[in-house]
Amino acid sequence: MQGRATNLASITSLLGALVATSVVMGLLGAGLVMPLAGATGAAARSGVQAFDSLPGEFKQTPLSQQSRVLASDGSLIVTPSDENRIIVPLSKVAPIMRQAQVAIEDSRFYEHGGVDLHGIARAFISNANGGSTQGASTLTQQYVKITLQENALRNNDKEAAQAATAKSYGRKLQELKYAVTLEKTLSKDQILEGYLNLVYYGDLAYGVEAAAHHYFGIPASKLNLPQAALLAGLVQLPSSTDPVHHPDRALARRNVVLDRMHDLNLITDKQWQDARASKLNLNITPGQSSCAASPYPYFCAYTLNWLLEQPALGRTVKERKNLLTTGGLTIQTTLDPKMEQAVNEEIRKKVPVGNSAQIGSAAAIVEPGSGKVLAIGQNTDFVGKKGFGTNEVNWSVDTRYGGSTYGFQFGSTAKMYAVATALKDGMPVNSQIYAKPADAKHAAFFAPSEYADRCRSGVPFVVRNDEGTRVGNISLTDAAAFSVNTAFAGLVAKLGVCNVQKTMTEMGLHQADGQPIQTYPSPVTLGSDGVSPLTLASSYATIASGGTYCPPVPVVSITTYDHKSIKLPANPCKRVIDADVANGTTEILKAVLTKGTAAGNELAGGRPAAGKTGTTDNSNETWFMGYTPQLATAVWVGTPTDNSRHLRNMQIGSKFYAGQIFGATIAAPIWKAIMDRASAGMPIVDFGGASDKMMFGDQIVVPYVGGLPVDQAIQKLNDAGFTGVQGGSADSSQPAGTALFTSPAAGSRAVRGSTVTITVSTGNAPSTPTPTKTKSPSPKPTKPTPSKSPSPTPTKKG
Repeated sequence: MQGRATNLASITSLLGALVATSVVMGLLGAGLVMPLAGATGAAARSGVQAFDSLPGEFKQTPLSQQSRVLASDGSLIVTPSDENRIIVPLSKVAPIMRQAQVAIEDSRFYEHGGVDLHGIARAFISNANGGSTQGASTLTQQYVKITLQENALRNNDKEAAQAATAKSYGRKLQELKYAVTLEKTLSKDQILEGYLNLVYYGDLAYGVEAAAHHYFGIPASKLNLPQAALLAGLVQLPSSTDPVHHPDRALARRNVVLDRMHDLNLITDKQWQDARASKLNLNITPGQSSCAASPYPYFCAYTLNWLLEQPALGRTVKERKNLLTTGGLTIQTTLDPKMEQAVNEEIRKKVPVGNSAQIGSAAAIVEPGSGKVLAIGQNTDFVGKKGFGTNEVNWSVDTRYGGSTYGFQFGSTAKMYAVATALKDGMPVNSQIYAKPADAKHAAFFAPSEYADRCRSGVPFVVRNDEGTRVGNISLTDAAAFSVNTAFAGLVAKLGVCNVQKTMTEMGLHQADGQPIQTYPSPVTLGSDGVSPLTLASSYATIASGGTYCPPVPVVSITTYDHKSIKLPANPCKRVIDADVANGTTEILKAVLTKGTAAGNELAGGRPAAGKTGTTDNSNETWFMGYTPQLATAVWVGTPTDNSRHLRNMQIGSKFYAGQIFGATIAAPIWKAIMDRASAGMPIVDFGGASDKMMFGDQIVVPYVGGLPVDQAIQKLNDAGFTGVQGGSADSSQPAGTALFTSPAAGSRAVRGSTVTITVSTGNAPSTPTPTKTKSPSPKPTKPTPSKSPSPTPTKKG
């Protein structure tokens, strides 16, 4: 009895809803339900009242859809999304797909007003007679139900999401009311468009466009009859009929759709038979919703992390992530796929993925003058088998963007900043500086008292050179070209550590964790702090551009799903050094490639370039940082996991490297190979020339200091505008400790502020050899020739 009572109540409620809906639609007069009206008048009146009291305004929020991140050539990098969905207008859906979906879900879609009374009556009679439960939802009602569920899930309202699909007559009645209202505000094609973009097609594909790409590798506009029928059939039971996991069920369901289309005379007998006989012919195309599936995973990860920092996408990281994964944005990046390919291929040729020596390599290319990040890469795979060759840590970028915790010591690439500071402070390109004697085994010491400012250590700075042949006075150009450590230790001491570190900061150089380079002699002189390749490349791009620093930026534009632009702030490029200083620095760094440590790595076709090798003091990190006016590229080769190891006598890939590995050994050849490929097709452009003053400086006369005690000689040179230093000694009858001569020599012209080295007397007179007497033949007398002799000139001291 209870079952019958319950069934009767359900029938009465359904009938009430049916009558109420009929009243609303003005269809009672059609005779569809009149025979039953008298029997259930009270229920009908109650149903009408209940129906009228239901909310009628149906709110449609924008659908969650995947965003697209594109390379500079328009190719896809990644589709960040909570749901793999691509919204398209109905005009971009093949007509056969529209027909197939309507045929199987609601063949009277274009005839009813949102509620199909034929379907309700059929379901009512079947259910009342105890037959199988039948649904009567129209395509419009399905759209309403799924939209309500989608809205609830977007708002993290699990209760509302469950209510949207609950099997209750109250929910059904509300759905009917919404469907009727929706049909009054939207056209049939608008409802069908929304439906096709909304429904789930299985295997994480939402909407018809994403489904077409996923299952067949084509847009929805290109779907043919068998493909359309397959997709249309998935909507009813997408999880149990998707062709990837259930191909037999998918095939059977596809044929049901084809049969229905044939019954409705939408396709011919031949089309029906041919389509039924066809195989599934899938072309599964995995989604690129994560960077792991991207063809450029490291650039992808860097870009997504960068986007999460942009206030234009929301006030909080959570808001930005939500918009990025649900808002259907189109994000145009700076990535150049050809350069990206060159970076990865050339790195891996020299330093293979998973090499047994466990040596890492990474590179970054930046466009000077704009900060555009054109490529980044490294010798690991983003995903794969566990081991050294697989790594999600992005070695090319700072920690905040997914990079290594500490970065990599940048070694002698630091010397560029001392050069730029020296030129900025008035030293010319052709300056001479002093290199204290030192080699790999014998160090030079720089006492705290030798430093010009407060940025110093409390103990002497210990410095070695790789070889000891370049000591004493040396040109600034040769000091950079051959990377003479003691020359630069002295130069930084003279300029001031704080002064050079300020130049580094102004040019955008910082540690990988974002902190400034530390104000001690070691990090400022020899690069003992850790940085990322992208940061170093962006900083050197300041010199390449003629003095303008631009922070690295991977994105040029963002548009919404409805083609509205999201305004990003302009990249805050800033002139930080004078163009003449930048050009003078380049003049010096050209010598690194033409005659210095990186000789032999000049670019193809005589393309002008400059750069600096870098090898750390403990020999575990190596660099080449080079540039042209169009590109600045940093290449790092080193030990990412074990800083105690030395790059010496090791097999890397197919090649054995005997002895010490320097920046010129592997990093520089990689740089050349990358730059030759990346620059191909670009015009050959030279750097701006440095002025005469920048090249030769303010020349003044070196005073004579001979005979003065060395401290007085130094003071006299300093007062004249030079930096006097004591050099070597020589035997002389002059008192010990007095100046003998200088270099440059007294009376010659030298650059104001440059170093003048004093040679000091030992006080030991040189021994004079006793001449040997020999008998010479008497000369033949000659007739004197009259001549006019000049007056004798007295010798001048001073």
